[in-house]
Amino acid sequence: MSQIRLIPYKVDQIVDKTTEIPQGVALIEAPSMWEKGYMGNDVVVAVFDTGCDIEHPDLKDRIIDGRNFTNDYGGDESNFDDNQYHGTHVAGTIAATLNNNGVVGVAPEVKLLILKVLSKDGSGSYKGLIDALDYAISWRGPYGEKVRVISMSLGGPENVSSLHTAIKNAVNNDILVVCAAGNEGDGNVDTIERSYPGYYDEVVSVGAVDFDKRLADFTNTHEEIDLVAPGVKVLSTYPNNKYARLSGTSMATPHVSGAAALLLNEKEKELGRKICENELYDILIEHTQPIGYSRHAEGNGLLYLGNKQLTE
Repeated sequence: MSQIRLIPYKVDQIVDKTTEIPQGVALIEAPSMWEKGYMGNDVVVAVFDTGCDIEHPDLKDRIIDGRNFTNDYGGDESNFDDNQYHGTHVAGTIAATLNNNGVVGVAPEVKLLILKVLSKDGSGSYKGLIDALDYAISWRGPYGEKVRVISMSLGGPENVSSLHTAIKNAVNNDILVVCAAGNEGDGNVDTIERSYPGYYDEVVSVGAVDFDKRLADFTNTHEEIDLVAPGVKVLSTYPNNKYARLSGTSMATPHVSGAAALLLNEKEKELGRKICENELYDILIEHTQPIGYSRHAEGNGLLYLGNKQLTE
């Protein structure tokens, strides 16, 4: 059996300082949710990746817990620091704190459960990934918090039945599982490219567009795509107090994971009760706008949290 891996992606630029709302966060209209008081408060999002820079000023206050499921750091389960950089970037798009410094994430008050399932070289075992899924399901925070959303910017070519079972178990435990569709696209929307777990029907499969709402050439296209989000030259956190622009469906995925947390806040306040996974999925899909591509390319459309229609 092959290993699970980071989906190939591109580092476009590394920068020392920035003081802006990233274009992707703005494009999906996340600030319109903040203005209504929804910032992901009390929602726990589990990030399955290379770990996270736990000292980054935009992230250190967002991390509630974590665990290492790789052999890095001598297999020390308590060390989930990011010795690569991909996980730190993903975490920032979900949750970077709104502090008038650096960048801000889609849901700047969520809590992050950092599950390091990929090692420094970007690879990880299916066993580690499955163990992390089981851990996320059973994890409880200091006040009884539960994981509500899982964000996975990773994939592999194999349909591993035990992984599929673990994914279904997470969904059955009312956790929305958001996955990158994959970056094996050839620019032809009629070609089908499959990456797992992003191809499973039970997950939210996320493709990528640029800031002009054009489909990225690299994004996988297939019948399980649920929606698309910004994934080209996305600005987010990078280890050692830096920031970087990266491209890939890995970068689109955390936009959706953060948006799910905002929508949880809004709907549960409106209803006065907890909502289940399939309700959250339906609400998420309601917050999309078609951008002119086929269903295989854009799914239900571009993630959009604003009240007004997308402008052409």
